[in-house]
Amino acid sequence: MAAADLTMTDLHSSTSGAATGTGDRSRPRAALPALCATQITSWGIVYYAFPVLLPHLTADTGWSTSAATAAFSAALLVSALAGIPVGRILDRRGPRAVMITGSVLAVAAMLAIAMAPNLYVFTAAWLVAGIAMAATFYQPAFAALTRWWGPDRVRALTIVTLAGGLASTVFAPLTATLADHLNWRTTYVVLAVILAVVTIPAHALALRAPWPPAPPTAPAASRTQIARSRPFLLLTLAFTCSGFAMYAVVFGLVPLLTERGADPTTAAWALGLGGAGQTLGRMLYATLARSTGVTTRTTILIAAGGATTAALALVPGPIPLLILLAVLAGVVRGNLTLLHATAVTDRWGTAHYGRLSGLLSAPAAVAAAIAPWTGAALAGSLGGYGGLFLALAIMSVLAAFLAIASRYPAQGAIGYSAQVSPARRRRQQPAQDERCPDNQ
Repeated sequence: MAAADLTMTDLHSSTSGAATGTGDRSRPRAALPALCATQITSWGIVYYAFPVLLPHLTADTGWSTSAATAAFSAALLVSALAGIPVGRILDRRGPRAVMITGSVLAVAAMLAIAMAPNLYVFTAAWLVAGIAMAATFYQPAFAALTRWWGPDRVRALTIVTLAGGLASTVFAPLTATLADHLNWRTTYVVLAVILAVVTIPAHALALRAPWPPAPPTAPAASRTQIARSRPFLLLTLAFTCSGFAMYAVVFGLVPLLTERGADPTTAAWALGLGGAGQTLGRMLYATLARSTGVTTRTTILIAAGGATTAALALVPGPIPLLILLAVLAGVVRGNLTLLHATAVTDRWGTAHYGRLSGLLSAPAAVAAAIAPWTGAALAGSLGGYGGLFLALAIMSVLAAFLAIASRYPAQGAIGYSAQVSPARRRRQQPAQDERCPDNQ
């Protein structure tokens, strides 16, 4: 364990002490396990319960699948937009009030969805749920762990994303079981009670530690200048293209496999095994981060996503081989989750993490929201899901080139991203790190 602690510290050695503004004793001990529990519960109920209950609610209400799904998609769009002001609040005040409020809104939204008398109220309730997503999902949890855990943040982020990856594993079967014995409305009420019991007290009690002051930054590298810089804008565009391709692949995998001759149950298992691949990928990220510079690993992971997508497009079978490719694609997605979580801190430090992370992730979240339906529409015009996946692979290649272009050529300039590996950085003089605190 001591060796593991040392390598995590070495990963961002020059940020030690400044990252949190306080020592290890300031970390709230209950925060990490509490956030693991609340991420599983929030994602499982607010996000993953919907596709399980969708057939039940459309059969009961007579609403079209497209209309009900559009309400859910609108929630994802609201979440993307709300993430920017939520990020500002996180930077100033910390996660406790944000996540308590988000939990209360999430519970209220689930109850309103359960009692919705018509599609308009149903949609309005999902819009409220979108605000709750922005205040309870990964962004505020990442902001909390980044500030409190400082140089050990990658380990903490890995743990919470590993837990979050279990959300569908826990709540999809639970939701299906409840729906088999109750109607969809009562199921949502039961889930809302679980959400309230788990998340509201956990956020209220476990996030009470003082919010550490942001570390000092170079005067030239203000958050506005960073957000308008060429590296930031190109990285945002790269993540947007990559995110669209990634989520279109996730939602297109089952149709692709059925086109290739798999039965729906086998295709669904392939999708589930891809989720297991995400968990494996998140376990491998720290090793990759220790041995590569930030632009290098960004390019490698986005390109790897394109490679697995191209393989799925071009390999006709057999089905076991396609399932293996789906698992490999999941491994890449798991790494990409942590890549996004650490993108701001690895380049510009922790001072404005909440706001910059919100700005960086908002376009990608919008792309993720529209990807399933856009992908389905494009598949028809591209001759099927094989053609769609090939187009998505090309988009990933474009995203990889954008990631390369986001590398700033001059060290110390605004938007500069650390290009050397951590091992090489440790051999550099400490004074250099002190002069350029934002290069981490």
